[in-house]
Amino acid sequence: MTDFTLKTDADGVAIITWDVPGKSMNVMSFEGLQTLGDLVDQALADDAVKGVVITSGKDGSFAGGMDLNLLAKMKEDAGDDPAKGLFEGTMKMHALLRRIERAGMDPKTLKGGKPIASALPGTAAGIGLELPLATHRIFVADNPKARIGLPEIQVGIFPGAGGTTRLARKLGAMAASPFLLEGKMVAPAAAKSAGLIDEVVADPVAAAKEWVLNAKDADLVKPWDAKGYKMPGGAPYHPAGFMTFVGANAMVNGKTQGVYPAAKALLSAVYEGALVPFDTALKIEARWFTSVLLNPSSGAMIRSLFLNKEALEKGAVRPEGIPDQRVKKLGVLGAGLMGAGIALVSAQAGIEVVLIDRDQAAADRGKAYTANFMDKGIARKKATPEKKEALLNLITATPDLDALQGCDLIIEAVFEDPKVKAEITARVEAVIPEDCIFASNTSTLPISDLAKASKNQEQFIGIHFFSPVEKMLLVEIIKGRETGGRAVAKALDYVRQIRKTPIVVNDARFFYANRCIIPYINEGTRMVTEGVEPALIENAAKLVGMPLGPLQLTDETAIDLGAKIARATKAAMGDAYPDSPSDDLIFWLEAEGRLGRKANAGFYSYDEKGKRQGLWEGLKQKYQTADEQPDVTEVQHRLLFAQVLEAVRALEEGVLEDIREGDVGAILGWGFAPWSGGPFSWLDIIGAPYAAERCDQLEAKFGERFKCPALLREMADKNQTFYGRFGPKDTAAAA
Repeated sequence: MTDFTLKTDADGVAIITWDVPGKSMNVMSFEGLQTLGDLVDQALADDAVKGVVITSGKDGSFAGGMDLNLLAKMKEDAGDDPAKGLFEGTMKMHALLRRIERAGMDPKTLKGGKPIASALPGTAAGIGLELPLATHRIFVADNPKARIGLPEIQVGIFPGAGGTTRLARKLGAMAASPFLLEGKMVAPAAAKSAGLIDEVVADPVAAAKEWVLNAKDADLVKPWDAKGYKMPGGAPYHPAGFMTFVGANAMVNGKTQGVYPAAKALLSAVYEGALVPFDTALKIEARWFTSVLLNPSSGAMIRSLFLNKEALEKGAVRPEGIPDQRVKKLGVLGAGLMGAGIALVSAQAGIEVVLIDRDQAAADRGKAYTANFMDKGIARKKATPEKKEALLNLITATPDLDALQGCDLIIEAVFEDPKVKAEITARVEAVIPEDCIFASNTSTLPISDLAKASKNQEQFIGIHFFSPVEKMLLVEIIKGRETGGRAVAKALDYVRQIRKTPIVVNDARFFYANRCIIPYINEGTRMVTEGVEPALIENAAKLVGMPLGPLQLTDETAIDLGAKIARATKAAMGDAYPDSPSDDLIFWLEAEGRLGRKANAGFYSYDEKGKRQGLWEGLKQKYQTADEQPDVTEVQHRLLFAQVLEAVRALEEGVLEDIREGDVGAILGWGFAPWSGGPFSWLDIIGAPYAAERCDQLEAKFGERFKCPALLREMADKNQTFYGRFGPKDTAAAA
C-alpha cells in the first residue's frame, strides 16, 4: 500500500488521495513525497486529465505535518556533510511543490497549465498546509473542529517546505506573522478570513472538482509569478515594509530574548527572500531551514516537545500487560481551587465526576468554577449554553460520601496536612469499591507516608496537578513504595483521557518538579541577600529562556506558601536541613504581609487592580545592592545549574526512571528554558566535561549546593551524553 493513490473520474479530474496506512492522521514521509511527485507528473502528462484535486482519505483531517523523525534520518544519511544532505533534501521538497504550482504551464506565457486544487476534510498542519499553499485553490470542509496553520515554530523549527515564503508573499509579513512566528492554528472560517485558504464548503472535493473544470489560465498563476507583483504591506525597501520589518525584529527579540534560533532564522528568510525572485527566495528559505536543523537547540526542542512528549502521551512508560484502565466515574475530594479544576478538566473529557466537600455550599462553589469557566467561553464564543449545561450535568457536587459508590478512581485534593488526608482516606475507603484506585494530589507530602492510611497501599498513588489545572499541560504521577502496576496504568490512562502529558516518578521529597524549581527560587532569593541587583536576577533568567524570573515566580506561587514549605521541610529534616539566607528573606516578607500577587504586595509592587508595577523598592532598603555586580552569565549559570543538578540527582537516585520524562516534565511543569529541550538536553548541548568543570567553579565560589553529582562526574570522565547513555533504547542507569 502507498500513501498516495490516483483515480481519474469520468469528467477527466484526477483525484489524488493521501491516506497513510495505519495512521489516524496523515504525516508526510520521503516515500510519500516521491509517490506524490510521480502521481502529479503522471496526471500532468496524461492528455485525458483536465485537472487535479488533492485530498485526504482520513475522516476530518488532511494532514498533521511532516514525520519529524525523518529530519533526523536525513541528517544521518548525509554522513560527513549533514548541511549538504539537509539542504538538498529540502530543495527536493521545494522542487515538487513548485512543479505543482506551475502545473505544466509555459514559463514565459504562463499558459497551458492544468488546474490543481486542494480539498481538505479538516485539520491541516505544517506540510499539510504547505502542500495546499502550492496548489491553485484551497477548499476546506465546514468543520468547526478542524484547525489550519503552521505550528512548526512551537517545536523549534519553522515552515521549511515553502510555507514561509508563500505565506509571507500571499499575506504580507505583518499578516503572516501570527501564523509563522506564533504557530497560530485557526478554524476554517478564521483561516478564510485571514487569507490562508480560499473557500469553506460543505463538500470540498465536489467544490474543488467544479472549480478545476472551469478554471482559466489566469486562475493558475500565483501573484508572485505574475508580472508586476508587489508584496502586500510592502517589501523591506518600501517605506511601509521597512517599518514592518523593524517592528517585527523588535517583536521577535522581545518574545524570544534571542535564545530561540528558529524565530530569528524565519524572519531572516522572509526579509532576505522578499528582496529576490521567488525561486531564489525558496533557496534562501532552504538555507535558513538547514541552519536551524543543524542547531542543537532545534534538535533538542524537536526531541523533547514532539518526539518525547508524544511518546509519553502514547504510553511509553505504561506498565505492560495491564488492560485498559480508562476512568468511568471519578471522585474528587475537596472542592477548592485544585479540586474544582480537576473536576472541570475531567468533565470536559466526558467523565462522570462526584465533587465532595465538607458542606453543600463549599461543594457548590467548586462546581461553580466550571460554570464560570464556561461562561467566559460563551462570552468569547468558544462555547455554548448547551455545552455548559452538558458539562455541569456531569458534575455532582455534594458533601455525601455515599455518592462515591461506583467510582473507579478517587483524587484527594484536601488541605496539605497528613492528618487531614489520613482521615479522609479512611472515611472514603469505607464507601468506595474494593478495586477503586485512590490518588492524592499533593505537591510536597511523601506518597509512601500518605499511603499508610490506606487499607490497600498497592492501589494508592500520587497524581500531582499543577495550577491552574485547566491551563497546565503536565501531570506528575508518583509511585509510592507499595504502589502497584494497575494504579500506575490507571493514572496514566486517566491523564491521557483529560489530554494532558504524564510523567511517572518514584516517591521522594518534593518528587521531581518541585524538587528542581525550589532551588531555582532559592538561588534567586539568595542572590538578593548577597546584594545582587534584583532586576539583574530577573532579566538574566528571562534572557536565558525562563518564562518568569525567580522573584516573580515566588510572587505568583505565594510567598507564604514558600515559607510554609520551608518550615515543614525543616521540621521533617531536622539538623540535616541546610539553613539558607533565602529563608530569612521569605520569612521577613511574610511578616511584612507581602505575600505575593494575591496580596498585591511581594517582591514586586502592584496597583489596586493587581497589575505588576515593578520591583519593590523596599528590597534594597533591607538588602543593600552591592557596588560590584556579577556578570549576566554567572547569574544565569547559578539559576540553571541549581535546577539541572537536582534533575541529575533525581536520575541518580532513581526518582526519575526515564530522562525523557525529566526533559518534558521540566519544560511543561515549570517552563525550564524550552529552547534547550530540558535539563538533560541542555547538559548534552554544553557537554558533560564542561558541565562538571563549571560545577567545580560554582562550588568553589558559592558552596556545596553546586557540587558535581557522581553520575555527571563519571559521564564527564567518559565524555558521555545523557541521551547517548540513557536514551529511550536504554532508559535504565548503566555503568
